[in-house]
Amino acid sequence: MTDLPKDPWDLRKVLREIKDNPADYHETDIEIDPDAEISGVYRYIGAGGTVERPTKEGPAMMFNNLKGFPNTRVLIGLMASRKRDGRILHHDYKTLGRFLKDAVENPVHPIKVDKKDAPAQEVVHLASDPDFDIRELVPAPTNTEYDAGPYITCGLVKGSNPDKTMTDVTIHRMVLEDKDTLGMYIMPGGRHIGHFQKEFEKLNKPMPITISIGLDPAVTIGATFEPPTTPLGYDELDVAGALRQEPVQLVDGVSVDESALARSEYVLEGYIMPNETIKEDINTDSGFAMPEFPGYNGPANPAVNVVKITAVTHRKDNPIMQSVIGPSEEHVSMAGIPTEASILELVDKAIPGKVVNVYNPPAGGGKLMTIMQIHKDNPADEGIQRQAAILAFGAFKELKTVWLVDEDVDIFDMNDVVWTMNTRFQADQDFVCIPGMRNHPLDPSERPQYDPKSIRVKGMSSKTIVDGTVPFDMKDQFIRAKFKEIPDWEKYLK
Repeated sequence: MTDLPKDPWDLRKVLREIKDNPADYHETDIEIDPDAEISGVYRYIGAGGTVERPTKEGPAMMFNNLKGFPNTRVLIGLMASRKRDGRILHHDYKTLGRFLKDAVENPVHPIKVDKKDAPAQEVVHLASDPDFDIRELVPAPTNTEYDAGPYITCGLVKGSNPDKTMTDVTIHRMVLEDKDTLGMYIMPGGRHIGHFQKEFEKLNKPMPITISIGLDPAVTIGATFEPPTTPLGYDELDVAGALRQEPVQLVDGVSVDESALARSEYVLEGYIMPNETIKEDINTDSGFAMPEFPGYNGPANPAVNVVKITAVTHRKDNPIMQSVIGPSEEHVSMAGIPTEASILELVDKAIPGKVVNVYNPPAGGGKLMTIMQIHKDNPADEGIQRQAAILAFGAFKELKTVWLVDEDVDIFDMNDVVWTMNTRFQADQDFVCIPGMRNHPLDPSERPQYDPKSIRVKGMSSKTIVDGTVPFDMKDQFIRAKFKEIPDWEKYLK
C-alpha cells in the first residue's frame, strides 16, 4: 500500500490554515437551533450571493453548540468567498477556472486505505442497532422555516454502475424523511449517479451509495464538474487529487459494497431503492423543498428517489456537519468555478487564444450567467466573441446569459461589467436573443405562462448575449482614462 502523507488534506487541515484570519473564519459557543436559525444568522454574517438582503460576504462560521446535538458542530460558508477559495486552494482567485481546467487534464487517482486509517469510521452506528435514527445522529440543518425537513446540502454521493467499471461522485439535495430514509433529488439528465441508478432500476436492484460530509473544498469544488468536460466514467475525485497533488483517500463501507471518503467528518451508507419514490415534503406539506441557487424556495418534488440508510459513521472528536445555503456565494463557488473551467476547456480548443478568462458570477448562482473576457488581434477576429458565447450555450444547457467584455474590463467587478453596457453597447446591434432553448429546471421564469410564444414546455428558455466588446476598428476611440502609475502607493496608508 502507498505510504500515506503525515498531514493529509481534509477539512480539518483547511480549517487550521484559515482559523487565525478573522476574514476567513469565526466560531461561536452560543447555543443555536439547527432548525432555520443557523442560516438565519449566517445570512447577515457571510452568505452573500443572491440570499435575501441584507447579506454580505464574510467569514465561514462554526457553530459549536447545537441544540439537540451535543458534541457535534455545524460549519457553514467555508466556500462563500472567491478570495477565500483561492487561499484555500493556494491559487490566485482570478484564475481558479484555469486551475481546475488543468486539474481535469492531469488527474491524480484516489487510493484505498485501511479502516484503521479512516477517521470517518471511528464511530459506527448500524441500522440494526436499537433506536437507530438518522434524525438524531445527523445534525442536518434546515435553511428556512418552510423547508421540507432537515437537508444534507453538502453531501458527496458516491456510487458505481452495476458491474463496477465506472464510478462517480455528485452533490444532491437530500432531506431526512424518517429514521432510516432520505429523499434524494436527482436532476433529470446530466448526472452520472442518475445514469447508474437507472441501470440498477432496470435490474430491479437497489444501488449501494455512500454520502460523505465535511470535506476539503478541493473535493467539493472538483466534484461538481459535468459533461462534456468530465464524461461518463470520469471520476471527479481525480480533480481533487490533482488540485492537491495528493490522492483522495477512500475506505470500504461498513455496510454496503461501495467506498467512502476516508477523511470526511460523517458518512451515511445505504441504497437508492429501485422504482420507489417519496413525496419530498411528506412530513411538512409546506410545498417547498429548500432555497435553491436562483434565489427562490424550490418547490417540493412529488417523487424524489428513496434512499434507505444502513449505517452512519463519523469522527469521534466533535464531528463537523458541513452545510450550504442554496442561493449563497458558497453555491456560486461550487457550481461556478468548475463551469468556468469547462467553458475555458471548450473555447481553448475551438478558438485558442481568444477567450482570456471566464467568470460565473453570483448574479447567476454560478450556473445561469457567464462573463467572458475577449482578446481580439485583428479585424478578422470581429465576431469571434459571439462565436465563443454560442460555444458555451451549446455545451451547457443551464447557461442563460453570456456577457462579453474586452481585456481592460475587470470581470470580477459587476460595476465594470455593467459599465460596458452603458458605454460600449447599442441594444439594436449588440443584444442577441436566442429563443426556444433548454435551461435549468429551477429557473422560475421558464414556464409557458411567462412567455407562451417561445416556451412550449417547462424547462425551455430564451438565451441572451450582451456584447459589450468594442469593434476592433474603433478600439482607439474607447481607451479608458489613464492615470499615473505610483508603485509605492501603499505607503500613504501607513
